[in-house]
Amino acid sequence: MSLIPEKDHLKTCDFDYQLPESAIALFPLPIRDQSKLLFFNNGISDHRRFYELPDLLPKNSLLVYNNTKVVPARLHFQRTSGAWIEILAIRELEENQPQLLANQRCVECMIGNKKKWPMGETLSRVDHSSGFQLSISWFDRDKNWVTFTWVPAHLSYLGVLAELGEMPIPPYLNRPSEDSDKENYQTIYSRNEGAIAAPTAGLHFTETIFNALNEKGIDSVELTLHVGLGTFKPMKAEQVADHEMHAEEVVISKMALEKMSAHKGPFVVVGTTSLRSLESLFWIGISLLKNGKIPDHLYSHEPYIWQETEVDFQEVLQALLEEMKNSGMKEIRFLTQLYIMPGYRFRTVNALITNFHQPKSTLLVLVSAFVGNSWKEIYNEALTKGYRFLSYGDSSLLYPNQRD
Repeated sequence: MSLIPEKDHLKTCDFDYQLPESAIALFPLPIRDQSKLLFFNNGISDHRRFYELPDLLPKNSLLVYNNTKVVPARLHFQRTSGAWIEILAIRELEENQPQLLANQRCVECMIGNKKKWPMGETLSRVDHSSGFQLSISWFDRDKNWVTFTWVPAHLSYLGVLAELGEMPIPPYLNRPSEDSDKENYQTIYSRNEGAIAAPTAGLHFTETIFNALNEKGIDSVELTLHVGLGTFKPMKAEQVADHEMHAEEVVISKMALEKMSAHKGPFVVVGTTSLRSLESLFWIGISLLKNGKIPDHLYSHEPYIWQETEVDFQEVLQALLEEMKNSGMKEIRFLTQLYIMPGYRFRTVNALITNFHQPKSTLLVLVSAFVGNSWKEIYNEALTKGYRFLSYGDSSLLYPNQRD
C-alpha cells in the first residue's frame, strides 16, 4: 500500500511563511554555543541557549552527527567577452572517469549564466602566485556535466578545489564568501570531504558543549552524508509530492552500526541530514530483508511503499551487521533520495536538533513531518522572539508533537 501523499493534499504554498531579511543571520555569533535554542516538547515551546543542550537531553541519549566536510566548490570563470560564469561543483561522476586522463574529472555542476557559455568553448583560470591552472569544458550540456582539466597533474580533484575554489556559502546570504567562512561554515567535527553545503545544525557545537555532554554520560556516533542538491534544491512544483529529490551519498561504518545496535536509549539526531541518513539506513535494511542484498541506491518512493512493515530498527541493524560480517564489508555506502513528507512514519529518531529553514523548502517539509502542524507555531514564535534564521542562525531541539 502506497502512502505517498495525494497530489492535491500537500501544496508547496502550504509551507510558506514570511521571512524578513532582517531575520536572516549573515554571520554566526562569535561564540557558537551562545545561540538561542527553541526547545519544543509535548507541544510546548521553551526558550533557552544552546549551551544548555546537555541539560535538556535524557542521560541515555545517543547523539548522531554528520561529519561531512564542505569543500570550496564555488569557482568563477570569465569569458573573453567579459561575461562571468559561476560554477558550483556538486560531485565527481565516477561512471565517466575511465575515459579521462589522470588530471581530468567529469563533474556535475550548477552553472550560473549558463546561457552565455556555448558548447565548444573552454574556460580557464590561472593562479599566478602558485602557477595552478584549471580549464573547464562541456561534457554534457543538458545534464550540466563539465570536464575539469588541471595542471600540475599531480593534484587531486579536491586539491584543485582547495587551491582555486571558494566556500559555497548559501546564495540567500547575498554576500561574497569571506576568509572567515572557511572556518565558520564547517562543524568542528567535520572530517570527510565531499559536501557543497554545511550540515548547519552542527555549527553550534563547541568543545565546551562536548565536554558537558561527556560529563552527562551522553554518547555519540558519526556518519557521513555529503550534502548536495537534495538538501537545498528549491521546491518549484505546485504539489509537494511532485518535487524530485537529488541523490546524496551516505557512508556509515560497521563500527557506527555496532554502536547503534548496542544502544538502548533515545536517538537524537544533529540536523536533517543525520535524520535522513538514519531513516535511509532503516529502509536500506528493509530492502536487504526483502531482496537479500544491500542496495546501492534508495529511491524516494520506496519507503512509502514499504511503510506497513513492523520490523524495528534494532532488527534492521542486526540484519545489516550480519550481512556485513558475511561479506567482509567495513562500511555501507549508498545514494539516498529519501523524501520525508507529512504522513511519513519515523523509525529511528526520537528528537531532532535543527536550525530554522527557508520557506517552501524540503527541510521545512521534513520538520512538518516530524512535529506536525506545530511547525507554524514554532516558526511564528521564533520570529516574534527575535531568533536568527537559516544557516548561520539559531537552533531548535524538537520532539514530535503527540497531538499531531
